[in-house]
Amino acid sequence: MSQLSLDGNSDGSAASLIPEQPTLAKLREAAADCKACPLWETGTQTVFGEGSTDADLVFVGEQPGDREDIEGRPFVGPAGKLFDEALLEAGIDRSQVYVTNVVKHFKWKPQGKRRIHQKPNWREISACRPWLDAELAVLKPRVLVCLGATAAQALFGRDFRVSRQRGELVDSPLAEYVTATVHPSSILRGEPSEREREFTAFVRDLQAVAKLL
Repeated sequence: MSQLSLDGNSDGSAASLIPEQPTLAKLREAAADCKACPLWETGTQTVFGEGSTDADLVFVGEQPGDREDIEGRPFVGPAGKLFDEALLEAGIDRSQVYVTNVVKHFKWKPQGKRRIHQKPNWREISACRPWLDAELAVLKPRVLVCLGATAAQALFGRDFRVSRQRGELVDSPLAEYVTATVHPSSILRGEPSEREREFTAFVRDLQAVAKLL
């Protein structure tokens, strides 16, 4: 059982911060003060999930980026804009889905005047996991899509490989249909000559997801 620190936050896990009879609004309010892992010290704010409260489709990414950390909203930076374009091409209305991340604070290191993304470690992922579990428990989605390796391994186990299992349906209690694809940020990091091909493949994955709804 985790111990409570003096400020009321759990030591190493957000589990004790989950409100009774949670709603998305209650969870978002409670998560705003989360200090379950050290990332709150460098993140500007908690970036909770957002979208339709009746969403049948939930997308889970790794963590907020620089722009998300500033605005306090998920998937609003360059990768988010690419994600929006792909959703549009796949015929998925973003206003009807819910988007969130495994980790709710931005992990970064300074590089000149820029803040460079750092991959969250397993301790940080585990500390933040109760928020995601609570979101999914409230939403009860029909379709759950992990975007990228960190989200997929957090939910399916560390042996999961997006490179090999991309687009496969995973047997999981989290939703009726569960699958994984790449994170849109990986397309932006790729070689310019490959981006169009990778974007087309990403859209194809989302079109397959749309057919599950």
